[in-house]
Amino acid sequence: MIFSEKLQLIRKNKGLTQEELAEKLDVSRQAVAKWESGQAYPDISNLIQISNLFNVTVDYLVRDQECMVNYETAVENDISKLIDFRLEANVNTYAAYMNETAATRLDSHDFTYSSGPYTYHDTYVGGEKFAGEEAIWLDGKIQYAMNYLGRVLDQQFSGDFLKEALRKADKNMPYRGPEYFQSGEYTYKCSVTGDFSWFQGCEEIYCNNTRVYECYFHGGIMK
Repeated sequence: MIFSEKLQLIRKNKGLTQEELAEKLDVSRQAVAKWESGQAYPDISNLIQISNLFNVTVDYLVRDQECMVNYETAVENDISKLIDFRLEANVNTYAAYMNETAATRLDSHDFTYSSGPYTYHDTYVGGEKFAGEEAIWLDGKIQYAMNYLGRVLDQQFSGDFLKEALRKADKNMPYRGPEYFQSGEYTYKCSVTGDFSWFQGCEEIYCNNTRVYECYFHGGIMK
């Protein structure tokens, strides 16, 4: 596997477009496109940045060698597939009033969803003030986890609107809900620092101009 092929592979596994990678490296999208087509080669400073961003060695990037990651490991680390499953589980559990299961802890609320080799579990305690965790396993091995802590700030809060917003999550914002969503007098906002491998963020709901809900969360890929 040559450099151009490796760069495409690790970029896609990270869930990044060419434009997003270019922005992180402070280069043009055309430069990334040329690297991935084999028309050009990054200088050493860019190679180091790529190495740090994707947590691979420069040696791995520059050596023309057979891929040293076996198929099983590649599947386990396929972040794109993991994100797809997280979004699928999201619209089949709490946010969609589906697949609630028996409590795993005293007075907890639990939701479970499985598809193929993947299993998702969400558990939380509390109500107007709550804390919880969601996790994903692949063939019984932990892949991803996220903790959250939130509270209702005003009686105008709508749980139905929160669930509606959470169902709008997409591949660009797969953590909780979308960056922005509005329905009637309610507005949902979500901001995130980091990427799916390691992130933290905050979601808020406003009713007209009144802040009625907040939730803080952090998570990432488990190893």
